[in-house]
Amino acid sequence: MSLSSRIALSVIAALMAAGTSPALAKIPCGGDFRQFLEGVKQEAVASGLSARAADRTLSGAQIDRKVLSRDRAQGVFKLDFLTFSKRAISGYRLKHGAANMKKWARVFNRAEKEYGVPAPVITAFWALETDYGGFQGDFNTVNALATLAHDCRRPHLFRPQLIAAIEMVQHGDLDPRGTTGAWAGEIGQVQMLPADIIRFGVDGDRDGHVNVKASSADAILTGANFIQHLGWKRGEPWLQEVSLPGNFPWEVTGLDQRRNGGDWARLGVKARQGSIANVPAALILPQGRKGPAFLAYRNFDIYLEWNKSFVYTTTAAYLATRLGGAQVYNQGNPEPGLSDPQMKQLQKKLQDLGYDVGKIDGILGAGTRHAVQEMQKKLGMPADGWPTGELLARL
Repeated sequence: MSLSSRIALSVIAALMAAGTSPALAKIPCGGDFRQFLEGVKQEAVASGLSARAADRTLSGAQIDRKVLSRDRAQGVFKLDFLTFSKRAISGYRLKHGAANMKKWARVFNRAEKEYGVPAPVITAFWALETDYGGFQGDFNTVNALATLAHDCRRPHLFRPQLIAAIEMVQHGDLDPRGTTGAWAGEIGQVQMLPADIIRFGVDGDRDGHVNVKASSADAILTGANFIQHLGWKRGEPWLQEVSLPGNFPWEVTGLDQRRNGGDWARLGVKARQGSIANVPAALILPQGRKGPAFLAYRNFDIYLEWNKSFVYTTTAAYLATRLGGAQVYNQGNPEPGLSDPQMKQLQKKLQDLGYDVGKIDGILGAGTRHAVQEMQKKLGMPADGWPTGELLARL
């Protein structure tokens, strides 16, 4: 969950302007690890960082084979919404979320006043990322970033993060030997990459440092600043559960189709709690027309910026509504989904018919949902975007 940072852009601009030495050009990734680190040091110094900070950060860095193993074996997100949300939204997370919002009320009030982001939204990310700081990852951050930057799979993403880690060391906000986090280099209670911490970090407890690992105030305000930058619209909702009439035109559902709240109301959409906001929203059906239904407002897009998984983001947004006082969703009685082999078979059939479903991976992503909905229209089926055994059989 990261954006291109200012430091990364400044490093790239500096190298383009000054020209990269032949030695450095040969080792952007791979090769001798110590030579690679020397290139990183030269790049960091060229961007204005101190050689001392670079040496302190990189002198003990090592390749972490467990990081490479995690990177190669990333599991695909194949749980459906009801299954994942029930696992993720536990009584513990709801109880401790409420307690934390009360405990840190002054910090949350500041976050909403300065950045427009409500407490339940930040708290939901805090819960799902680290269980309120309870488990932040046990990979050495510098080793993780150095490993991924040296590896030639995605060096353009992680080399700037390694240089940002050097800047954090220079500021006294990262201990190259002791700071740990996720295998991909994210740090702290809301799991952010070094370049994002540098750009959006807020010293919430006013101790002169941005410590997103140990300081909940720093983590809350830094997360709020980051969310605001992603485009959060102050005062607008993000997700709202609704009920739908039986004769609803299912083909108008999906994240790519937005209408104002008044238009949805005229189609028979009713809020289960409160009233529908008259701002643009999409109607999403995570498990088809027989499962839960939600209006996803413009702020829902920020969740997709944080994490591209539709199921994860819908769960995070729904958890935020629960922390804000919403009732438990009406899970309905959705039709059974497809197994992994069946999903891959469906994707292959849709691809053969000319639809862009992306990689044949068994994941119900945006491309597959859209293709399913289009095919349902053609076959005269309720076009709710939910793949079923009946659809697969008809194909």
